[in-house]
Amino acid sequence: MPRRRDHIIEQARERIARIRAALDAMDYLCSGTLLRRMKMCGKPGCRCAEDPEARHGPYYEWGHMKGGKLVHRTVTAEQAALLRRAIANYRKAKKLMKAWEHETERLVENEAPHDS
Repeated sequence: MPRRRDHIIEQARERIARIRAALDAMDYLCSGTLLRRMKMCGKPGCRCAEDPEARHGPYYEWGHMKGGKLVHRTVTAEQAALLRRAIANYRKAKKLMKAWEHETERLVENEAPHDS
């Protein structure tokens, strides 16, 4: 039984090391949603009112929670590219943190087992 426990502990520590390395490799990190919009300007003679392909844009809008409120902000195409990566990293980081929590539970259970 102790051998199996040692193996479980070793595996959990290796998984945690991989999780930490993946988190360390991330540079940009933020929550939110990035929207790409094509807009109609509302001018009477503009083609955008008639032809959906002639709409203006693209415009990028970043929505995120700030101080408990949903905030929307228009960003440039360059900012949108960074935000796209940051949002993907944030989602991945959340999954990695959940996995780290799971591995920590395994360590607690096997390094200091409870009495039956």
